[in-house]
Amino acid sequence: MLDLRAQYASIRKEIEEAVLQTLEKQQFRGGPIVESFEKNLAAFAEVKHAIGVGSGTDALYVALRGLGLNPGDEVITSPFSFFATAGAIVNAGGVPVFADIEADSFNMDPASIEPLITAKTRCLLPVHVFGQCARMDAIEAIAKRHNLPIIEDAAQALGARYQGKQAGAWGYASALSFYPTKNLGAAGEGGAILTNDDDAAQHLRLLRGHGMDCQCHHIEIGVNSHLHTLQAAVLDVKIKKLEEWNRQRRERASYYTSLLQQLPEIVAPTTIEDACHLYHQYVIRVPDRDRVQKELHEKGIGCSVFYPRPLHRQPCIERLLKAPAYCPKAEQACREVLALPIYPELTQTQQDAVIAALAELVPA
Repeated sequence: MLDLRAQYASIRKEIEEAVLQTLEKQQFRGGPIVESFEKNLAAFAEVKHAIGVGSGTDALYVALRGLGLNPGDEVITSPFSFFATAGAIVNAGGVPVFADIEADSFNMDPASIEPLITAKTRCLLPVHVFGQCARMDAIEAIAKRHNLPIIEDAAQALGARYQGKQAGAWGYASALSFYPTKNLGAAGEGGAILTNDDDAAQHLRLLRGHGMDCQCHHIEIGVNSHLHTLQAAVLDVKIKKLEEWNRQRRERASYYTSLLQQLPEIVAPTTIEDACHLYHQYVIRVPDRDRVQKELHEKGIGCSVFYPRPLHRQPCIERLLKAPAYCPKAEQACREVLALPIYPELTQTQQDAVIAALAELVPA
């Protein structure tokens, strides 16, 4: 599915120099290395503030904590996402409410949001899944009509655009993940919160550090979540390559899509109008998905299912819901989706082999 060693080989010298310099300085929390990465990240994302934290999950949690959720407050989000999206809402004191997705983009469908808004709704939390932005113009319009903040789960979408605007730049705040498999991956865990709101940035920085405004003076109950300096050093090297890596992913996605025209039973991913898709994952819809996945693995071809079960069907979340969520498009997607290998170093010969294997298993 992903060859991280190929990426490392291309930047090995730069990464090792950055790590060794960090070890020489022996400062592993905060300091100029973290500040440099936060500055470069904010510039790349075209926002005013980037706040490093320990993981993408922490980024969601701290951003939600910044809203001051009360028990029972509702956050409307997508059921088609990694578990952290729902888990962070619950851990921050809220209740997830699930809007269905669009069949083409896999993102939260704006048309399904407004009927779910109640007096307890405190936030809209769209997820930019697989590297493509949700339809943020429509979501933003809904948020404005109901005076609701937006927190974006942009964990898979750093550098994606919709109507010319970057993922992560639309709402009160947004969450990024630097898990090693992401387009911008650390050498371990890492995350960041993006925001254009000066007051929010000050508050979120406070929350990530135990609510401490000066030495041993805590004005709020926060958490301990900081981006490790070694991770910041690695990421500061990689972010300079990210635009090119994202371009290469789009090229490989385009090649896959051209090959899949000969297999009409397989539905290739769609780029919605006015969007720039990053293809963090290249996700097809395929009949008899579980059989196809099993037989691809037997042929030595990596592939994965993102996601096999929607969030509203996870047992620990289902128990919290006041009424069953109705998300038939998300449930159908969970039965059909299959992610194929995609990364900048993937060769056309390898892609040809993937499609040839699919052609054997899903004949035209």
